[in-house]
Amino acid sequence: QEQLVESGGGLVQPGGTLRLSCAASGFEWDVDHIIAWFRQAPGKEREAVSCVSSRYNTTLYAGSVEGRFTISRDNTKNTWYLQMTNLKPEDTAVYYCAAGQILVRRCLSTLEYDYWGPGTQVTVSS
Repeated sequence: QEQLVESGGGLVQPGGTLRLSCAASGFEWDVDHIIAWFRQAPGKEREAVSCVSSRYNTTLYAGSVEGRFTISRDNTKNTWYLQMTNLKPEDTAVYYCAAGQILVRRCLSTLEYDYWGPGTQVTVSS
């Protein structure tokens, strides 16, 4: 059974750095999946942060994080990451990893991913 679990969240000061990890199990990596990071702040809708193909190098970022966040993957470990730098208070949210067999051109505009992790809290505060 496919499962995703996030880790690496915590409390960080503005301008700080965190790296989130998403550990995947039970996936068949002989087919392509889009893997992604989303976030949801209290009272806000869930929004896409970044996405990437499990087989290819195409990456996409939300405008609010481009230049500060980097998505990467390690297929041998079935793990992907979100490196977050220059964190701002408005980055505070629960961060979720997700996976699905969707079109890459839709990966930031749809919530219809097949699998979601339970989320990890990121708090940016001085």
